[in-house]
Amino acid sequence: MINKIYYKMQVSSLNLITGRDIVIVGQQPWDTEIGSNCKNIAAEMSKHNRVLYVNSPLDRITKHKLKSDPKIKRRIRVIRGEEDGLVIVQENLWNLFPDTLIESINWIKSQYFFEVLNKLNNRSFALSIMKAIRKLGFRDIILFNDNDIFRSFYLKDYLKPSVSVYYSRDYMLAVDYWKKHGEKMEYKLIMKSDVCTANSPYLANYCARYNPNSFYVGQGCELEMFTKAGDTSIPSDLQNIAKPIIGYVGALQSLRLSIETIEHIAKSHPDWSVVLVGPEDDEFKKSDLHSIDNIHFLGSKDPIQLPAYINAFDVCINPQIVSQVTIGNYPRKIDEYLAVGKPVVATETEAMQIFNEHTYLAATKEDYILLIEKALKEDCTQLREARKLFASSHTWENSVAEIYKAINSKI
Repeated sequence: MINKIYYKMQVSSLNLITGRDIVIVGQQPWDTEIGSNCKNIAAEMSKHNRVLYVNSPLDRITKHKLKSDPKIKRRIRVIRGEEDGLVIVQENLWNLFPDTLIESINWIKSQYFFEVLNKLNNRSFALSIMKAIRKLGFRDIILFNDNDIFRSFYLKDYLKPSVSVYYSRDYMLAVDYWKKHGEKMEYKLIMKSDVCTANSPYLANYCARYNPNSFYVGQGCELEMFTKAGDTSIPSDLQNIAKPIIGYVGALQSLRLSIETIEHIAKSHPDWSVVLVGPEDDEFKKSDLHSIDNIHFLGSKDPIQLPAYINAFDVCINPQIVSQVTIGNYPRKIDEYLAVGKPVVATETEAMQIFNEHTYLAATKEDYILLIEKALKEDCTQLREARKLFASSHTWENSVAEIYKAINSKI
């Protein structure tokens, strides 16, 4: 197991990797609308290296089901040779749309036949990547795999990189799709990788069970719009809500958040206003929370508006359920709260220990009441500034520097 050391990471020029050719594969394509760790890492690495960011290959079922989607149409044109799949994003950074169609095989029950067909998929995927590598003149590559257990399982064998890196940012086996065959494959992929990196101590320790070269590399966040939140005005739909405001910003998903805890907070203190900003899943929509007078659902907001809402909260909360889905995840939301300087009460998990000195960690719903009371009482300018300073250290520059440090340990 790796040492559980939590610290403010600093960039070190001694670990900087420059002039290398890096191939990045993963789950999220470059043309995804949502935020992506992998895209941020690629952009940061391209400042000093040449980087090829590879979209996941199109599979047959997706082609059939989403054939009218413009993004799928583009991939089909690339596969047919009607469009070049290699495009430049910015200096030193290219995006590859693979010119291959892979088979949809996750439904196969037999692990043996799944692995045979998966290897064929991998070979087809690798051939597409090799064409781009030759076209760009890449040599002696570093292969960086962002949590892609199946489609990239054999890429180390086919691409023969100088160093292969597995990046763990979610506990994938908590999701049924990945659990089905992933339980027998992810640990093997971790073992065969030269280096494993993870964005939370929990996931780093998980990887270390199978590979001693496992490292916690922290997490970067785009915090500029949150650090400027002090200049924003109070949103109109908050102006008539009584203070103190206990607020949450983000998707309201019953898989991740405790409806029971939110209800307990509101009922224990009718004098508090509990404000929830974000889209609801079905469980939240039909929950009793909507019948509680001091709970306010404000719905989805444009991301650019979120700092104004956080700035208007007196205490920010993250009432997670502790499960395999949540226990190891790096909570980027906490950085956003802290970047505005707000006191934060969150569910205690191993991943949250890195925030221990700047947040209040609750093990039970009763703890939430005591800690929110404490946060309201203790909040002051000195603590707000300390929170902002801590959050500001969580940059992609610092996180990638730690990835470089891990890679250099093998080079």
